[in-house]
Amino acid sequence: RPSPEEAQLWSEAFDELLANKYGLAAFRAFLKSEFCEENIEFWLACEDFKKTKSPQKLTSKAKKIYNDFIEKEAPKEINIDFQTKNMIAQNIQDATHTCFSAAQKRVYSLMENNSYPRFLESEFYQELCK
Repeated sequence: RPSPEEAQLWSEAFDELLANKYGLAAFRAFLKSEFCEENIEFWLACEDFKKTKSPQKLTSKAKKIYNDFIEKEAPKEINIDFQTKNMIAQNIQDATHTCFSAAQKRVYSLMENNSYPRFLESEFYQELCK
């Protein structure tokens, strides 16, 4: 369990929250309670994807991310625009480390501007700061 001081640091910047394992877990639990944990799951999958070295693994991970989060009716479909989805569908055959960058930026911004402020206002977060 994080100290109240540690928890309070998370309110200074969204990146502080994501960089802290307790912060990330707390934020993920909060998103789950709001039925939108696919956003953080997608963001984490993209972070992992960007660290992938092997070209074979890159292609298989790209397909998995696409199947899990991007394609229509995906089990954890994220809310991104049609153009971004199309761009990813075209780039996925020849996967590079940047094929999800636009979507990841959109999802990050969605979390930072919508979910993060609600998280900071939540009783759950307020309790951690006491």
